[in-house]
Amino acid sequence: MKEKHLVYCRIERDGTILLIRRAAGVFLAGRWELPGGGVEPGERPEQAAVREVAEETGLSIEVLGERSAHEWMDVAGRPLRIHARVFDVRENGGGVVTLNPDEHDDHAWITPEQAAGLDLAAHFRDAVAG
Repeated sequence: MKEKHLVYCRIERDGTILLIRRAAGVFLAGRWELPGGGVEPGERPEQAAVREVAEETGLSIEVLGERSAHEWMDVAGRPLRIHARVFDVRENGGGVVTLNPDEHDDHAWITPEQAAGLDLAAHFRDAVAG
């Protein structure tokens, strides 16, 4: 069975957490998520986290540590096991969020209480909650 490794980052600013919304026409369009994505062959998860956040948001970050790890079978029914790690990170400089419009169409800095009303996957909900 094939495996896919994903990394996501919990970026906190002034008591809020950055979420980005998947653009129309992409897998799981309209759902909110933490910034992140796939780990490339030979890439360390922490390196992938830094790269993915830069590609998706334009922000520069430093990985502080792993918050949680999750795994599940592919939601589309393919014979694929997904492994996801969520990292706590720190921004380097607190820049302006600039989304890649091919992947995401909106972003929001939200409190954990506000996140309760959003359509979030369980691993994102856990990471945002605290």
